Amino acid sequence: MLAEFARRGSIAATAASLGYTPSAVSQQLAALERETKAALLDRTARSAELTDAGRRLAGRAEEILTLVEAAEAELSAQADTPMGRVVVTAFPTVAVAFAPALAHSLGDHPGLTFVLRQTRHGGGIRQVQSGEVDIALIDDWTGKAPEQAPAALEFFHLRRDPLVLVVPTSHPMSDPERPVDLQELREEPWMAAPPGEPSRQAVERLLDGVGGARPVPWEFEGLHTILSLVARGIGITAVPELTLAAGDQGVAVRRLPDRALSRDVYAVIRTASVRRPSVAVTLRAIYAAAHETRPASPET
Repeated sequence: MLAEFARRGSIAATAASLGYTPSAVSQQLAALERETKAALLDRTARSAELTDAGRRLAGRAEEILTLVEAAEAELSAQADTPMGRVVVTAFPTVAVAFAPALAHSLGDHPGLTFVLRQTRHGGGIRQVQSGEVDIALIDDWTGKAPEQAPAALEFFHLRRDPLVLVVPTSHPMSDPERPVDLQELREEPWMAAPPGEPSRQAVERLLDGVGGARPVPWEFEGLHTILSLVARGIGITAVPELTLAAGDQGVAVRRLPDRALSRDVYAVIRTASVRRPSVAVTLRAIYAAAHETRPASPET
């Protein structure tokens, strides 16, 4: 809790992050102060901040937690059978795409309890750091995720996921023999996720290359909602290819000429937990799911 307080800066934000009440967080931090015989927080009626002693202990907190986890991993590594609970968080597209393969693969380990959660963009790394989850599946459109990795985390590259054009099956561009020419689609009603979503940023980059008057896409929450609208002939879109892993939903999918419009999918794990048998076998299952999952696309 002290480490999370140092990251969040307030008891309320710490409580929201860890799923406790502010009162519970305050009581636990007070208990830590009694155990350490040091004032760790300087409290006022409306706020709290770390004291010098609190900052020093918070600076050691990640190291302490990492050492404890490493010791647990070394002990559990002696077991031949993966045991215990493994919590994985993933952004929605990958959670839906990988879930069938993960359930099938990890079902061979009866001693393992597998939990798969969905998280919004940007939340996975924080949850791994705080110990809320064991593995986070994240996407990165910049190509720089490992370079910006926080200390004590390891990034495992799973696959590239390109942006693809999605049109109704009755659309002229649905013909796989017809070259994809974005200029021909300039007057089409485009649809995209709201601003701020990573896929929306990729679509904006795509539309920058259409030429002429830049199309302004209609905005809808949820990529699967957008695909259902395309299937009804309401408009066209571009989405990450893995979005189609659950089925083609009655749409036609075409490769785009700009292959640079892709994202990288990573598994992020605390370095100290990589050797835990339960985490190791889950990571292998994730690797297999990433390579076995094939989107339902006429051109793939």
